[in-house]
Amino acid sequence: MKRLTETEIQSFLESLDSRYDVWAPVRLHDGTRSLGRLADGPLALAGGTLPQKPTHMFFPQMDVILSLQGKMIESPPPLEKPLLVVGFTAEDLDCLAFIDRFYGENFRDTAYFSKRENAVIVAITGRCGKDGRTLKVSAGNCDMELMCDGQRYVLIAHSSAGMALANGVRGDNETPPGQTQDLASLRKAIEAESGTNGGQDRLMLEKASKLLLEDKVPEEFWEQVANRCIACTSCNLVCPTCTCFDVFDRKNDDRDERWRMWDSCQLDGFMREASGHNPMGKEATRTRRRIHHKLGADPRRWGQITCMLCGRCDDACPTGIGIKSVCREMVEQYGAS
Repeated sequence: MKRLTETEIQSFLESLDSRYDVWAPVRLHDGTRSLGRLADGPLALAGGTLPQKPTHMFFPQMDVILSLQGKMIESPPPLEKPLLVVGFTAEDLDCLAFIDRFYGENFRDTAYFSKRENAVIVAITGRCGKDGRTLKVSAGNCDMELMCDGQRYVLIAHSSAGMALANGVRGDNETPPGQTQDLASLRKAIEAESGTNGGQDRLMLEKASKLLLEDKVPEEFWEQVANRCIACTSCNLVCPTCTCFDVFDRKNDDRDERWRMWDSCQLDGFMREASGHNPMGKEATRTRRRIHHKLGADPRRWGQITCMLCGRCDDACPTGIGIKSVCREMVEQYGAS
């Protein structure tokens, strides 16, 4: 198996620049670790979950979905090069799989798939998380996985595209016999190191979902949580499985454009009607919807809880009401059994 240092991976990614629009975790000039192009800063693979959701590469915060020039309707031009995105965690990959379903079933969202199709997804797993944590291994739902053994990154191909990339890696980077764990034992060790907390959180989420589906959480609970919400919308902006957007038209000198932009169910105007009626006019109602959508409505519609425990909303929320925190309170108060 091939093992590369971060410096070797940087050289490898740079060699792909002529064929792909390469994005990866980089360290910006102010010290921030962010998803960016290689020219934006040095590679920063270690550190765990990125602050922003990587699904924004295919569903940007603002995006032109069509333009009108005279009587001609035009779709946005295709990408010059397919995207190659490094930095997905195992949880992010689960989020991406759901977003693919959301935008692909019943109605195929061409704006999304114009970026998503032919994209190469590279996950980062293993002993390279924040504060020494171990990141979960992937379920193989990516093109390539960079699994850190604590010193180097093992290249694991999960698709034909990933195999083609791995075969193109140059240099003496094969693992010498006896110098490291084989892939199966490394994977088993990493699964053991990363599994405990994630399993507990998943169980808590399932208990909270059951409470919601059985309608055992009273209105008073949502009022208590809503009293701590400042409607900053951080929870929605960082969530990889939030899909709500608004649409607006912009008139330019030579053409009109239709844009879509992320929206937030935490905002008072999210469902306000032209008549002035607002079915979600109370903060408590909006707070309940945010949690119930992931844990109640989506299991009924999609057959799965759509919080994948990436942890971004809990990290971003300034008042401590991310989904894990709220579910913990919910289970403690109403789910003793």
